[in-house]
Amino acid sequence: MTPLPAIDGRDALLIVDVQNDFLPGGTLAVAQGGRIIPIINRLQDLPFGRIVATQDWHPRGHVSFTADNPPAPDRWPEHCVAATWGASFPDTLAQAHIGLVLRKGMQRDIDSYSAFRDNEGGHESGLAPWLAACGIRRVFVCGIALEYCVRASALDAVTDGFDTFVLDDACAAINDDRRDVHRALRDGGIGIITTRDLLEGNETS
Repeated sequence: MTPLPAIDGRDALLIVDVQNDFLPGGTLAVAQGGRIIPIINRLQDLPFGRIVATQDWHPRGHVSFTADNPPAPDRWPEHCVAATWGASFPDTLAQAHIGLVLRKGMQRDIDSYSAFRDNEGGHESGLAPWLAACGIRRVFVCGIALEYCVRASALDAVTDGFDTFVLDDACAAINDDRRDVHRALRDGGIGIITTRDLLEGNETS
């Protein structure tokens, strides 16, 4: 792989849905979700121009909740209900460098996996123009879960004109076999890298 240019003010780190309900003890826990938190904390020490963290922030009775809706593929146990412990960031996640917290999935009748727009593409979050106004050129995505909200956010970042990379070791996945999601990301024009790739690039810059 060609070495990446060192991180600078034109780069953004996007931390997707590192919330209590997606971690051990939560209602929709992703196995090994807790192990990515120290990695993400280390990434935040790099000189990113902007660091953004998303939160699922659902009303009760949200369309994605299994108990409140007819069966469908994208239905889950109740999770990340607005202003609850489950929707909060864990205490172990460093937050001092997070400059923007973006809440999504707040409309009862439509979900929003992506940080950039809802699942039907009808409501823009405003993240893309904000990043562009900040001079951001590259977006590095990490968080939970790789197959869903990380993937959707990364694909939308490319659509909105950013060079986009997924930090694979800083993402928790539902499926241990990541080959299919890696293929989909690469087909979408997204680079798949590791934290080590970034750290080494900055240590030698």
